[in-house]
Amino acid sequence: MEIKFNGTFEDWQKHARRLLRMRTLPAQIVWIAEDEQQSFLPGQAIGTGESGLAQPLLSANENPLRVPKRFITLARNVSAFRDAGRWNLLYSVLWRIAYENHHLLKIETDEQVIQLLRMEDAVSRDVHHVHAFVRFKKIVDVDGERYVAWYKPDHKSVWLAAPFFAARFASMRWSILTPDGSAHWDGKALSFSAGVPNPPNGGEDGLEQLWCRYYATIFNPARTNLRMMRSEMPQRFWQHMPELTNLPQILARAPDRVDQMIVQQKKMPGAAKYVPANADLALLRKTIPNCAGCELYKCATQPVFGEGPREARIVLIGEQPGDQEDRAGRPFVGPAGEVLDRALHEAGIERSTVYVTNAVKHFAFEERGKRRIHRTPRLSEVTACRPWLEAELKALAPEIVVCLGSTAAKAVFGATFRLTEQRGKFLKTRFATKTLATYHPSAILRADTPQARENLYSMLLHDLAVVADESGKSISQRASTPALAARTGAGENTLLR
Repeated sequence: MEIKFNGTFEDWQKHARRLLRMRTLPAQIVWIAEDEQQSFLPGQAIGTGESGLAQPLLSANENPLRVPKRFITLARNVSAFRDAGRWNLLYSVLWRIAYENHHLLKIETDEQVIQLLRMEDAVSRDVHHVHAFVRFKKIVDVDGERYVAWYKPDHKSVWLAAPFFAARFASMRWSILTPDGSAHWDGKALSFSAGVPNPPNGGEDGLEQLWCRYYATIFNPARTNLRMMRSEMPQRFWQHMPELTNLPQILARAPDRVDQMIVQQKKMPGAAKYVPANADLALLRKTIPNCAGCELYKCATQPVFGEGPREARIVLIGEQPGDQEDRAGRPFVGPAGEVLDRALHEAGIERSTVYVTNAVKHFAFEERGKRRIHRTPRLSEVTACRPWLEAELKALAPEIVVCLGSTAAKAVFGATFRLTEQRGKFLKTRFATKTLATYHPSAILRADTPQARENLYSMLLHDLAVVADESGKSISQRASTPALAARTGAGENTLLR
């Protein structure tokens, strides 16, 4: 039986409903797309209800069969795959879900499921390429400015990629032309039309030069990796990317630019010249207001130095002061500090017995109206501020160092440290024989869901409990020595379990 349809997912869906209701076997059907060029009249997918449960495939008066919502999403994505056999494959899997195994898609070793997932992955990569490599030219028509791009994707993916551009460039009128179909945005709604086989004729515009200047500005010669570049940005896309026109010249100048960057880096002031040699904590605290080792001091209220007893055996290192810390001049006194205090208490550690500080001493932020929004310190800022952290740790000589968050961990362990892989493990560093990294309390505050917050807090609490236990062992091993008794005041400033 030949089933002719117009080549769109919506039309295939209509026929699939009818055939499934008639219990027509997949082997009895040959799908023939009369026009493989997408007509681009997107409708609602079958059963895209908000419940997330299995969705009815047939209408209410047709004794509906139910299929997982995941199949609907998968089928719509696979419908863009450039292979006529996709329609037969989709119907075969649909039949098996409806009449043989409702949970078929969960069997990822099934040959047909594997084929569909590979097709979906290919379409997903193609959509990413459209997002990354489409380049617009500005034209002027009777309605004013319009931005037009011609692109040849590997699959029929422009209708899947178009909503991204509608959200990103909502205030602009634009069109993306492809051989399979074209997408248009008028500032209010998306529309689709027939494809354009070849790029329309047109001269260069100012945008081409802008792309070239922008890419030359952001290009980092120190990270040049041609193999990786060709992998992430396949050469077949280069012809439509004006910024790559001068790529050979940019690459040729890369070694000289690296040398210039090294010279410039050596000229950067950093904090080293502001940090007094072999100073104790009191002198460091007195001196740090004079620091101008990076640009942060110009906007922050004040530097925020560490806080805690000189005899502290545990040092906690955060990322940087927040808005409240910047105003108060003390570390961890804002919302993140409240989370930290709670976790320390539950882990059996008294806040007054530990020393808390940050890898960066000034508040890095962006202004949004009257609000100051935290931003992650740049590597150059962390590097510039490191002499202060090193001077603190040298003066303290702690037994245990705890890095709160990725920024602090990389400042202590190095740039290759991965928090998700090495969290909660004691490692030896030049600052302490026992150094551990865990999540920053602010990560808990930023979590998307209550469950995510609970999970992150549980991991932070677990890691602090490990620290408390390790410190308790150290106390037990040394408690009999007169020096320790004198230092701790016969039990003062010790951890409470």
